[in-house]
Amino acid sequence: MACIHPLSCYCLSDDSSGYGRKSGRRKNMMKMNRQCQLDKQITENVISGVLKNCMIDNIKSILIHPLLRKTDIDAPETVACVAEVIQGKSFLKKVYQRWYAGISKLLPHHISGPVLELGAGAGFLEQYIPNLIKSEILQTPITDIVLDAHHLPFTGESLRGIVMLDVLHHLPDGEAFFHEAAHCIKPGGVIVMIEPWVTQWSKLIYGRLHHEPFEENVKEWKFPKGGPLSQANSAMPWIIFDRDRSVFIRKFPEWKIKIIELHTPFAYLISGGVSLRNLLPGFAFSICSRLEEKMNSRMNFWAMFATIALEKLEL
Repeated sequence: MACIHPLSCYCLSDDSSGYGRKSGRRKNMMKMNRQCQLDKQITENVISGVLKNCMIDNIKSILIHPLLRKTDIDAPETVACVAEVIQGKSFLKKVYQRWYAGISKLLPHHISGPVLELGAGAGFLEQYIPNLIKSEILQTPITDIVLDAHHLPFTGESLRGIVMLDVLHHLPDGEAFFHEAAHCIKPGGVIVMIEPWVTQWSKLIYGRLHHEPFEENVKEWKFPKGGPLSQANSAMPWIIFDRDRSVFIRKFPEWKIKIIELHTPFAYLISGGVSLRNLLPGFAFSICSRLEEKMNSRMNFWAMFATIALEKLEL
């Protein structure tokens, strides 16, 4: 919208009888001035947004890890690159080690049976859980079995548990998965997962810096199928277990929500994850961990991830 200078629309008159006309013009001038200010603010906001997005894109372009610069995230061969990245980044590897140790501690020891890992990818969780079945939706050199989480090829009540790291928010139909898992897991068995979470801090990071969609206002627990890794909604775990918690409890009485623990506001971000370069060396991890521990009471604002544990009940 063009902005016309207010003074160009207002002329003084020596005719006192034109006072009413001058008053009307003065009101028009004030109205146009307000419109000009609004137009200016909108323009500045648009330009600021464009510049911020350009700056963020440039920063991500500079920081992207060389091994992953030209890879297709959905290609099976990318797994080998990611494995090399994890092993080569000491800070990131320490983040995974802390997460894996936490997952293994939540598995039940009073029942027997194998544990299935969904979306094993380039991880090394088998070092923490003996006889782990590593699964993926794509065939990779380190995968034990290829499967779809919505159609698990296991007999009823045969698994001690299902574990996963950053997987639930990639599943196009979370409801179908929980039904399937309830069929395969023994009573007393568990689902343990670490997933992105929605907080004021994480919305800023996931919404601006992360490549995956982050849509907290969607109504359903589904999204269109796409690439196995590129299809996602990082807000989905929060939607299911926080926003729609009562819906989950009503739909799945066989699943007891045991734990939702919020954590890791900075460590994964500082590590650069699997796609960006290290921002700090490995020895800084202990410093970062101590800082995060002191922030435990404020994780509702700062957390970027949550550990979620569900227990299968015998109904």
